[in-house]
Amino acid sequence: MNTFSSRIIKWQHRQGRHSLPWQLDRDPYRIWLSEIMLQQTQVSTVIPYFERFIARFPNLSTLAAAQEDDVLTLWSGLGYYSRARNLHAAARNIIDTHDGRFPSTPEAISHLPGVGRSTAAAIAALAFGQNCAILDGNVKRVLARHGGISGWPGDKKVELALWHLADSRLPSKDIEAYTQGMMDLGALVCTRSKPACPDCPVRSDCIAHTQHRTAELPAPRPRKPLPEKQIQMLLLLDRGELMLEKRPARGIWGGLWSLPELLLDDDPESHCRDRFGLVAHTQQILPRISHSFTHFKLHIQPVQIDLKPRSVSPTGHIWLSPADALNAALPAPIRKLIAQLAPTLGL
Repeated sequence: MNTFSSRIIKWQHRQGRHSLPWQLDRDPYRIWLSEIMLQQTQVSTVIPYFERFIARFPNLSTLAAAQEDDVLTLWSGLGYYSRARNLHAAARNIIDTHDGRFPSTPEAISHLPGVGRSTAAAIAALAFGQNCAILDGNVKRVLARHGGISGWPGDKKVELALWHLADSRLPSKDIEAYTQGMMDLGALVCTRSKPACPDCPVRSDCIAHTQHRTAELPAPRPRKPLPEKQIQMLLLLDRGELMLEKRPARGIWGGLWSLPELLLDDDPESHCRDRFGLVAHTQQILPRISHSFTHFKLHIQPVQIDLKPRSVSPTGHIWLSPADALNAALPAPIRKLIAQLAPTLGL
């Protein structure tokens, strides 16, 4: 076993994380769910979502049999909703294609919807003891600093160099502790800012540490100004009920229920009449809200419209009481908006 991996393994046994809710056993379902939830999301945020999800869907068969809306409702607030849709699709794929048995090799796991090379390797290593390298964000940072690899890890050439380094440092045994140790080291010690180098088991030959370059390695993502988008969203009210519409599967908040939206310059009352066949009674402009995504910032102008009693119900839309609306699969900003406005709406 090479000295780098042996030090990581020894450190993980002594100081790594051992009591996370998906570490209770080597159940591939729980490990897979945690790895999907942990994509671009911190452990502290994931834990309550994981526990609620497992309580509702304790195994593959219950998840595969669920309705997508139920899955998205439990995911609401965790973001990156394509993960939830892919998780649901993958569960059904495993039931249909693998006779309900979770695939055990990284190659087979990587063919599941929403699972890339690193996630597949993490599941294969932690659940099945497969000797394969991972390269999530924490591991990229550890390897970039220890190996002195310059550049932004998202760059293809830099990522290729990191994969080569990750493969070369695999241990000959105890892959589970090594894999967990690399993730733990990046999360607990080799952090993005103010890394705790004195606590690091591999600091003695870490290039970033010995050359005082921890602040520059790895290089950050090149900054670009975030584009901004402005829209209106309509709170359409009729006899104490609020209208929600299903968003397309592709795009932001894909597959979730949300408020009807329109361009900032469009007339809300005309939109109601022309698109939905609904007639406005009163209209009120509400305070704007903003929400930042990875690639753009969204500014929302909410407009409350009290409707004349409807004689039609637009296809693809639902009318819910406020309590039921807040329990639906809503994007977090829309849930917050409805909850904040509920007292003023008389809901």
